[in-house]
Amino acid sequence: HWPMHALEKDIAKYKGVYDEGWDAIREARYKKTRSLGLVDENCKLAPAVNPGWENEKEKAWRIRCMEVYAAMVDSMDQGIGRITGELKSQGQFENTLVFYMQDNGGCAEKYGLRSNQAKKLQPRAAMGKDELQTLMTPRYTRDGQPVLTGHVMPGPATTAIGYDQPWANVSNTPFREYKHWVHEGGISTPLVVHWPAGITATNELRQQPGHLIDIMATCVEVAGATYPKSYKGETIRPLEGRSLVPVFAGKEIDRELLFWEHHGNCAIRVGDWKLVRKGTQSSKEIKNWELYDLSRDRSELNNLAAKKPELVKKLAAQWEAFALHAHVKPWPGGKKKVPAKKPSKAKKS
Repeated sequence: HWPMHALEKDIAKYKGVYDEGWDAIREARYKKTRSLGLVDENCKLAPAVNPGWENEKEKAWRIRCMEVYAAMVDSMDQGIGRITGELKSQGQFENTLVFYMQDNGGCAEKYGLRSNQAKKLQPRAAMGKDELQTLMTPRYTRDGQPVLTGHVMPGPATTAIGYDQPWANVSNTPFREYKHWVHEGGISTPLVVHWPAGITATNELRQQPGHLIDIMATCVEVAGATYPKSYKGETIRPLEGRSLVPVFAGKEIDRELLFWEHHGNCAIRVGDWKLVRKGTQSSKEIKNWELYDLSRDRSELNNLAAKKPELVKKLAAQWEAFALHAHVKPWPGGKKKVPAKKPSKAKKS
């Protein structure tokens, strides 16, 4: 997500691609996802949160940011191509299970963008011990050049900025929110699976929700392995994920619930119901729960919490139980230890 570095030869491929600006490109992406069947008619386009493109004063800079972002993805794709090429040369491509996904939604953080001027980062020698411990960005490149933040054209290793909220809003089309939060814009990512020797269907969509935890469970089943219960005398927690192998054949996964927590942002999904809230690990800053029916409102635009308080209460209790079970709670720093309790199996709603 940042810093955004790419080779000029890759950046050049995207010259002019983003000149229309984020409003037009976001609308075009929404239409394309609808036409491809990636989202259905009940998934509306969430309202834009960025200033209108016509009001943007630094268009050339903003366009360059997205060109570099695209070039980074292009470079990654080239790397994947080299890996698959080697698998083909070894005769292993058809029988290799490949998963391709993102880690989460687009990043809206203003990384390196706090200044409206190009700014050299403070040298290490001028920094205190505490500052050095939290150092996230190198002050100099490997060949000794100072790294710049602020209003600087990204791409070279001498820069360290992100692409900001407006383009993240485009990346997350048609959803709300971004990386860090657990609304759909922060957790929803497509999963592409390729395994000709094990999957007979090709170029087909599966709409069942999955989770990162399912990857391990899938690999264990495909490998014919048994997940151990202990190792060197230590008990191992059982897998929480479910194998995706049935989904490959168009069948459903037997699942109780899906659960999320990141920096106090919380969500639980049971069937098509999703309970979600923003917050931090300080109870004083946690927001109210929001409730959505994802079968009718995938973009989370119609909060039903006030209309279904009993369902909110039930799902919130399930979230709390799973938070204890998964050792998410007590929050870090809490003194009281609460024994883990496996949540009861949820009925489908």
